[in-house]
Amino acid sequence: MKIMPSVLPVMLLSAFSVNASAVDCGSFTIADMNWNSASLIAHVDQFILNNGYLCDAELISGDSIPTGVSMIEKGKPDVAPELWTNGIKEALDKGVAEKRLRYAGKSLIDGGEEGFWVPDYLVKQYPEMATIEGVIKHANLFVHPESDTKHAFYGCPAGWTCQITAEHLFNALKLDESGFELIDPGSGAGLAGTISKAYDRNEAWFGYYWSPTPVLGKYNMVKVDFGSGADVEEYRNCTTQPDCVSPKVTMYPPSPVQTVTTESFAQREPQAFEYFAKRGFTNQQMSTLLAWMEDNQADGEAAMYHFLEQYPKTWKAWVSSDVAARIEKAL
Repeated sequence: MKIMPSVLPVMLLSAFSVNASAVDCGSFTIADMNWNSASLIAHVDQFILNNGYLCDAELISGDSIPTGVSMIEKGKPDVAPELWTNGIKEALDKGVAEKRLRYAGKSLIDGGEEGFWVPDYLVKQYPEMATIEGVIKHANLFVHPESDTKHAFYGCPAGWTCQITAEHLFNALKLDESGFELIDPGSGAGLAGTISKAYDRNEAWFGYYWSPTPVLGKYNMVKVDFGSGADVEEYRNCTTQPDCVSPKVTMYPPSPVQTVTTESFAQREPQAFEYFAKRGFTNQQMSTLLAWMEDNQADGEAAMYHFLEQYPKTWKAWVSSDVAARIEKAL
């Protein structure tokens, strides 16, 4: 075939562009946080970026606040894949305003989720149980482990921040007037154990919990609707404050859980930044993965392979077809 001279530069340029886009990614660091969901996400990001985008991404140890502060002050690491931003929001927002940081996207699409929950089989039997009025109506179903006259509400373990919020909302809903007593489960494992025990026996359970967690990955729970919506100002100014004397009813507002990068990374690696903008897990997806990690005593790397092999529809939605092909070949 004869190629016209005027066409040749265009064809060469096109071929060069394809190759360039495949090797246009440089070196950077990703924080591997010290909790399961963040470690899983960090390993997924590293594998996809290194094998799909041909980057040189290195994982380094990280923790929530220290990593955020280091990114602001030192510009390292380049990426924090899962930051619960409420605890460091003011500093992060300042870092963004000063063009040191950039919010890339949501690690957890739903945000961190807290609430009062009941098992789904209760709601199937009594649909009104999806509301606080329905729970109160059927209060006698929630058997207290140590009392024949009280009904059980399982709160957050003593010493945890959620102990304050759960107690305030228990009082705001006047659950004691309906015969409920707030029970301290003693520990996170103790609280999880009460759900597991109730579910195994198909018994009623009512109390505080949060998502994503392995427990909500194993057991289908329904978050009870208070009918109030989420009043963010009330939550910040009263519900979370130990000395608030007149708490009002509010749903828990979602906690933003985001991927944060340095500004220099966002400018230097636009393709990788675009990936972070698209990548995100629902709470149900993450809870299911966390349950698998717990059951299999798996670390972030093992869970990464499990996720990429078992949930291709999820991660392929984050990348182009040619990137997906390279990832599948690497797997």
